[in-house]
Formats: sequence, structure tokens, C-alpha cells
Amino acid sequence: MFDKKSLAGLVVPMICATITLATLSVDAYSASSNTLPSAGIDFALTDEGTSIKNLKENKDSKKTNSNKGSNKVDTLSSSTTSTSTSTTNGQTVSTNSEDIAEPNATPGIPSVDVLSEETPVEEEEKVVEETIEATTDMTAKEAERTMEAHKEEEGFKNLVIAKCDGWVNVRKEPETDAEKVGKLYDKSAGELIEEQDGWYKISSGSCTGYVKAEYCVTGDDAVELAKKVGTRVCTVDTTTLYVRAEATTESACLGMVPLGEVLTVSEELDGWAKVNIEEGDGFVSLDYVKLSTEFVKAESKEEEEARLAKERREREEAIAAANATQNNRTNNTNRNTNTGGGGGYNVSGPVYVGGGGTGSDLGRQVAEYALQFNGNPYVYGGTDPVNGADCSGFVLAIYKHFGVSLPHSANADRKMGYGVPLEDASPGDLICYSGHVGICIGDGKIIHASTTKTGIKISKIGYRDVLAVRRIF
Repeated sequence: MFDKKSLAGLVVPMICATITLATLSVDAYSASSNTLPSAGIDFALTDEGTSIKNLKENKDSKKTNSNKGSNKVDTLSSSTTSTSTSTTNGQTVSTNSEDIAEPNATPGIPSVDVLSEETPVEEEEKVVEETIEATTDMTAKEAERTMEAHKEEEGFKNLVIAKCDGWVNVRKEPETDAEKVGKLYDKSAGELIEEQDGWYKISSGSCTGYVKAEYCVTGDDAVELAKKVGTRVCTVDTTTLYVRAEATTESACLGMVPLGEVLTVSEELDGWAKVNIEEGDGFVSLDYVKLSTEFVKAESKEEEEARLAKERREREEAIAAANATQNNRTNNTNRNTNTGGGGGYNVSGPVYVGGGGTGSDLGRQVAEYALQFNGNPYVYGGTDPVNGADCSGFVLAIYKHFGVSLPHSANADRKMGYGVPLEDASPGDLICYSGHVGICIGDGKIIHASTTKTGIKISKIGYRDVLAVRRIF
């Protein structure tokens, strides 16, 4: 997190755009995107060579010495420090910048781009003044986030969001008797292609076709609904990011998340996002994440047919597996009665089979194998279930034993295999959370590499909000 402070002679590589208002020329400078900005945006009156900062010296001088943190505080990175030199207003200065990943963006300052020759001079001056007031107190990163958020909200106007009971059919042509090509479920979204006689042509997922306009919203109505039904997420944009207990770099580190991890955002504050990780609710700096909004997409006819076919097969396999399990239990009971011997699984912990779904034989074997590591340590970045693993490293190691290669990423695990309803979660399924993943062992429980304090342990599936259930076997 970096300070809000005026350039006032401190300069990084610049991009310059000139806007002419009557007889007044204003140059808007911002730091280039591959350089860590240390100051923000400076507006200069080019005919005099003086900056707005100089005209507002009393106001801006109060902010020049504050410092909220640095990349070294909130990220672990192997990047090197570089020195850049630039010249402005006749002064040459050097400044160090960390070579880190490019940041992202969020909500709105007024843009000088909206000015035109038709705008009255008085209104132009007012807009420019408001723009300067807004931007001179911002860092370049904050200004960029503001612009990006504005662009995203404008993009929401081009969404078509279903607002109905159940779903609205997606048809090949804008007619009620036309062929159905998919379904746009309630609160799901697609991009508007065109509007035609009470129909919207949309593109959503792998599905393109027409939906009845009366069951959907778009334009300004879609903007408001999008904020309610969309899932706000942030993607980590640096090697390793600290999650803080509070929204300040002085706060204790709650946990760490790797590059590319996607976290669910519950709240956006001044330069921070509130997220949920295995250790609990924490905060990440917006300087090192990319904010976006996710929506559920339409399901094509082919996708629906494939899903229903898989569900039928799974039910049949579950019934067969349940019958086989019952026969084995009966045989084991008879054998133990006759020989006095013991039975059961050869693992160090209890095996939980049953609950929402019985699952496949391979899935149960995965759960049984995973359980023998219960109680072993958690190590960030580790993939050894004996000496230490993190959540995705533990899942990776377990499935590697069965010849399946999974990524070392909780977010990437959400895309592996295929999705099943939470109520049908079965042994061996991946249970995915915000920034975390575990393995279902049945009976409504999972085994997972939790935290450094608790290690690998067993928890209830619903101890946190489940984002996805993915079946590999």
C-alpha cells in the first residue's frame, strides 16, 4: 500500500496527455504501468511551468510525509529494485521502484475526456477543478483502479441478466416456437448482442441465442442487479501476498496466498479488500490484486444433456456400490463371527462413508488414503503429506498417488474434473472454498491441510461457505 502524496518534483516515467480548455492548457501525467508509482498524478499549467500542487501548497503539504507501507511489507517477491530517472519543470530526479506485477483497478473519478467544444467554459472549468481535486489526492494506482471500476460498471450495462423463476429458455431464433439451444438460469448473465422485437440476442458461456426480454434486465437495471447477483473476487497479482488481520500494513499477517489465487471479496474499503481464507476473514491490499465480478453463465442444451447423463450414471454406480458395500459388510460380519478375527480398513483414522453421496470405489480409496495423514503438519508451499503440505499441495499429493496430476492451486482445483451439487458430495470429491480446498471423506466431512496451528485435520464440509464441488473419479 502506498501513500497519497503529490509529485512535487518527485517524478517517475510519465505518460502525458494535453487537454485544451479555452486558453488554458492542462497536462495530465500518470506513472507508466510497469513502474511502481510513488506519487500519483500531477497537473501542470504548461504555459507557466507550474503545477496545481504549487497553487495548493498548504493543502497538499499535509500529505507529503505520510506512508502506509511498501511492497516489501505486503508481498514476498524475488523481484529486484531498479532506479529510474526523469525530468520535469527543469528538475531531474531519480527514484527507486520495485519490479512487481502490474496492479488492477476500481471506482470513479470524473474524466477530462468527457469535455467537448460544445461544453460551456464555466462547466469545463468546474469539471476540471473537480477532476484535479479528486486526482491530486490519489496515487496512480488508486486513479487506475478508479478508472477500471468505472469501465466495469459501464460494461454491466451491456449485460442481460435473467430475472425470473427458474430459468428462461435461450432459443435459436426470436420466436417462442424456435428451437431451444440452452437455458439462462435466474440471476445468470450473458452479453447483449442485439435487441429485436421484445427479444435479446445474447452470448453466455458456450450458448448464443435469443431470450424473451420480459424475463431479463439490461442497461441501467442490469447495473444495479449485477452488483447484487455477481460474485466479487480478487486475483492475486504478485508472487506471495500477505493477508492482514486488519486493513493496514502494520497489522499482523493472518496468512499468505500465492500468485494467481482467486479470493471472494466480501467488502471493499479504502485501498483494501476484505477476503476469506482458511485462517478467517482478513484484508489484502488492492495494490497487489486484480478485482473483477463473476457471473453464472447459461447452460447449453448439450451441456445440460451431458450433465444429466453423468448424474444418471452416478446414481446407478452409487446404488451398485452401496449394494457391494452391504454385501462386504455382511461377509465380514460372518467371517469375524466364525474366526474371531478383526475387520475394517487399514488406516490410522476413522473412515466416513455415506452422507449425501456414496461415490465411486476409486473416490472412496482416495478418501481412505488421505485419512492416514490426519494430524500431520501444514507447511505453506509444501506437497509432502507426511512432513508438511498446504491445502492444494495436500490434494495434489493424494491424487498423485492415484496417477492423477492436479495443479498446486486451490483456485485451479475449482476447474478440475466436473461439478456436482453440494448435497451429492461423495468421498474423494474436491471441496473448494475461497482460497482453500479439501477432500470429501463422506458423512458431511472433509480432510484438509488447514493452518500451521492445526495441520492436516478433519472438519465439517459446511464449516465455511462452499464455492464448488469437483469430482475427479
